[in-house]
Amino acid sequence: MNTNTTVASPAKRAARPRRALVTPARVGIYAFLLVSSAFFLLPLYVMLVTSLKTSDEVRKAVLFAWPAVPQLSNWVEAWSSACIALACEGIQGGFWNSVRLVIPATVLSVFLGALNGYALSFWRSKWGDILFGIMLLGAFVPFQVMIYPLVAWFRLGGFYNTYWAILLVHCIFGMPVLTLLFRNYYVAVPTELFKAARIDGGGFWRIFFQLMLPMATPMLIVATILQLTGIWNDYLFGLIFAGKDNHPMTVQLNNLVNTTFGERRYHIDMAATILTSLVPLLVYFFSGRWFVRGIAAGAVKG
Repeated sequence: MNTNTTVASPAKRAARPRRALVTPARVGIYAFLLVSSAFFLLPLYVMLVTSLKTSDEVRKAVLFAWPAVPQLSNWVEAWSSACIALACEGIQGGFWNSVRLVIPATVLSVFLGALNGYALSFWRSKWGDILFGIMLLGAFVPFQVMIYPLVAWFRLGGFYNTYWAILLVHCIFGMPVLTLLFRNYYVAVPTELFKAARIDGGGFWRIFFQLMLPMATPMLIVATILQLTGIWNDYLFGLIFAGKDNHPMTVQLNNLVNTTFGERRYHIDMAATILTSLVPLLVYFFSGRWFVRGIAAGAVKG
């Protein structure tokens, strides 16, 4: 069998010029990345080393110094016995309040966003575009202007300062962005696929659960990360709508930092801050690549 493919000899391969491993452009890029990484990681480093110091080391005000003997007991105290007002129970109560809120709020808001995006993409109705425009407008209206009407509405309904109030608030404010993301994702799906499912006898819910929702796995990951981190990091809604018995971890952290008995215990405050931010950090650390893949798979299509 004849072939026109020629193989270069070792001498010719050796004669080819090699690309320089170190170039000014590459040095500049890596220098920029290192400086940027240091800029963003420096606050985290300060928090970490401060959380491991004793109170005497903190008072020396040597900000970047590593502690002589790391004090992991600071983290234990911040979790279980640090005083918030008159209760010395740490921030563990706020952690479980956040978990109890984040899981159902994320699942419910992502499901409703996927359902809205699916309905507005394939089941076109007379007022569908108007409804989508109103929901899209809600993504750009500052949520601060809606707080007082929601407070008044919840008070009239009798469930202000309750678990259901904060759960409903997070679902409401998650709808515009999630609907936009899922609608843009479903618009990129070929309509022939939807029509074939209709010909096979699929109805609204069957097509959604058996066809569209499994296809939207990358977008489900993106939406889940956005909602989980957004709800976990929220402070204002938790302070206004949750009530004392349902304060999330961020509100507990603020109360801990502002509770003083003669001295500022910065090492305990920093330990509590790291514990509070640990969940979003772990989420981004372990699922960051899935987030990028989901965005590339259709989050900006449409």
